[in-house]
Amino acid sequence: MSSKFSEWMSNIRDDCIGYDLERMAIHCAELQDVLPEVDFRFAIKACPQPVLLNHIARSGMGFDIASVQELDLALRAGVSVERIHFGNTIKSAKSIQYAYRRGIRDFVTDSVEDLLNIAQFARGSRVFCRIYGTGEGALWGLKDKFGCSPEDAVSLLIKAKALNLVPAGISVHVGSQQLLPEVWKSTFDQLALLQHQLLMSGIQPLYFNLGGGLPASGYKYPNGEKMQTNWPLTVQFIQQGIEQLRHVGGKSLHFMMEPGRSIVADFGVLRCHVVRFSERVSANGDKVFWLYLSAGRFNGLYEADALQYELHFPGHSAASEHVPAILAGPTCDSDDVINKGQHKIAVPKHLREGDPVWFLSCGAYSSSYATAFFNGFTPLPVKYPGSEEHRL
Repeated sequence: MSSKFSEWMSNIRDDCIGYDLERMAIHCAELQDVLPEVDFRFAIKACPQPVLLNHIARSGMGFDIASVQELDLALRAGVSVERIHFGNTIKSAKSIQYAYRRGIRDFVTDSVEDLLNIAQFARGSRVFCRIYGTGEGALWGLKDKFGCSPEDAVSLLIKAKALNLVPAGISVHVGSQQLLPEVWKSTFDQLALLQHQLLMSGIQPLYFNLGGGLPASGYKYPNGEKMQTNWPLTVQFIQQGIEQLRHVGGKSLHFMMEPGRSIVADFGVLRCHVVRFSERVSANGDKVFWLYLSAGRFNGLYEADALQYELHFPGHSAASEHVPAILAGPTCDSDDVINKGQHKIAVPKHLREGDPVWFLSCGAYSSSYATAFFNGFTPLPVKYPGSEEHRL
């Protein structure tokens, strides 16, 4: 974290989600430097906050949208419409029509029905066919809801050409928070085979959309073990894969990626406070510590069932006595438990009501997954310390 952001954390007194825009901008620049062949388009779903989107647009990135509402956000952020693509394969005819009127010409598809709608309401547009992946090595595999087989992808792109659309290429996603660099190698091998099949069918791919999957580095597994991301090897396999496809497709072949989590996760923090710290007797007679917080699964911590964020307890040193506890949110819902059925989390034994608690690396999906008014609890306000726009 930047020194300015750390100073802000030490002085904040209210629950909120805060973003270190300075460090995020540096990260965006580093990412584009290490993979200059890639056109990066931030997946808005990871954090649909206007101020943050403005900064991402200024960093030189475009946007991946999944709805017309996200399209409006992207355009208001100041990015040109040519740097926006409609990446959701599930969209209504009305949404396609609206996006086309606003200037969108790149659509991702995976079905005949969707393709026919694009042909009717977005004539002449470029289409990418999304193929399914296995989800191996990813925290969230994303393997069932989206995509089609490689064979169907070839058929769909042939049909797209017959419908006077531009069969632009293939879209793929290796799964969110992909932790196995080798998956990128096998993915590019699959894309190379598909590239050959398309060429044999008379289709010259213009783009390969490599999707998201780049991992954030600050997470732990539910058991507290730190996730190992091996970023250098991931970059190496992506660079080699691009060279592999360009060996056949030439320099005119372009590449997109849709990172979301990896852009914002490690640069956001969530501040909440202790509502109650209790020692209770469980149904089997064991004594269990429960730490009830002012934020939970419904207002910022939805993903905590699959990962563990690093915690910071101001005023309590690492040397102070800790006890294993179950963490839960403030709502009257039994699902609002942060480490339900998982390893207990060590917390300071002498926590008191009102004590602040910080969740680190909490910048991805913490605001977009929050419910509007469940049990009367509203989404946490988002702040940008050091930014001229922090009041927006």
